[in-house]
Amino acid sequence: MSHKETIRQAFTRQANAYAANPFITNEESLRRLVETVHPAPQAHVLDVATGPGSIAMAFAEAGCDVIGIDLTDAPLAIAEQKRKERGRERLRFQVGDAEQLPFEDQRFDIVVSRFALHHVETPRRMLAEMTRVCRPNGSVVINDLITSEHPARAEYQNRFERFRDPSHTQALSISALLALFTACGLEIEHISTETRPQQLESWLRNAHTPEQQAVEVREMLQRDSEQDLSGTRPYVQDGQLYFSHRIALCIGRKLAH
Repeated sequence: MSHKETIRQAFTRQANAYAANPFITNEESLRRLVETVHPAPQAHVLDVATGPGSIAMAFAEAGCDVIGIDLTDAPLAIAEQKRKERGRERLRFQVGDAEQLPFEDQRFDIVVSRFALHHVETPRRMLAEMTRVCRPNGSVVINDLITSEHPARAEYQNRFERFRDPSHTQALSISALLALFTACGLEIEHISTETRPQQLESWLRNAHTPEQQAVEVREMLQRDSEQDLSGTRPYVQDGQLYFSHRIALCIGRKLAH
């Protein structure tokens, strides 16, 4: 099976849980991202791997003209239903591949992707495509998981992420993410990070992780809590195991030459 088919199966299976996940739908987080990008009135925005359309909707509600694309039909159906409910005429959704965007060069003022880069096999190709369809001096925005700068620790996290969800390929370190932006001809305009707690069992349920793989994840995180193996800092609270996802927001300006 191709990795793109793995993505389709994973996000068809977890479409409803993902769309309802506070990690994805948190209004304050969405508002803060849009405010940081600071779109001009009626800016043309592309949301790559839009999923249930949360970030696309946030930009539309800020007065932008927005297209959201995704590889998978199920989350797009949820996004379209939300669009209809909110009556957003300047927002539309369509099927599209993040690594082969179906748009001409320099089409958009802002090209954004949230929690998707760690699912693609070739993140440089995805970011290069996002850059290609962005106009000169426009903004390319990635909001995604990040890992430790230490390769062994990063791989420990990526390994339990892949056990939990096989559509996960590799979350990057900050330095790797910044190098990717530079390689794609983007000038870094903003970089910020945050941590968000994840309750382990809810996290596993949201991905419909099979029990055999869930056991592996639990064991890895238990070892991590004892030996500090990844930097996600697992801890127990009220009898439940938690860990911390680290997240970066990186905004690059497309160079005009």
